[in-house]
Amino acid sequence: MSLQFTETNFETEVIKAEGTVLVDFWATWCGPCKMISPIIDQISTEMAGTVKVGKVDVDANQGLAATYNVRSIPTLLIFKGGQVVDTIVGATSKDNIVNKLRAHI
Repeated sequence: MSLQFTETNFETEVIKAEGTVLVDFWATWCGPCKMISPIIDQISTEMAGTVKVGKVDVDANQGLAATYNVRSIPTLLIFKGGQVVDTIVGATSKDNIVNKLRAHI
């Protein structure tokens, strides 16, 4: 199961995290977000110990969405060393997400 990132814990959980972090910006009302949610949870389980995976509810954390210029959801940001190293916008395949993650491990 993926973690819940918020404006309160984002710096500790993502920015200061060691290794690669996948952040899914989503909302409860977003159809494509619901489509990829099980994929994000699978990746969280399958890549545990290699990649930290979490979600940011854009409605509850509008400041984070604005900080990272999230204009469309779902938006997946891949962080390494506290910096965004890759971005995926829109629903996509598990293979595409995993391949992008592997490039940054």
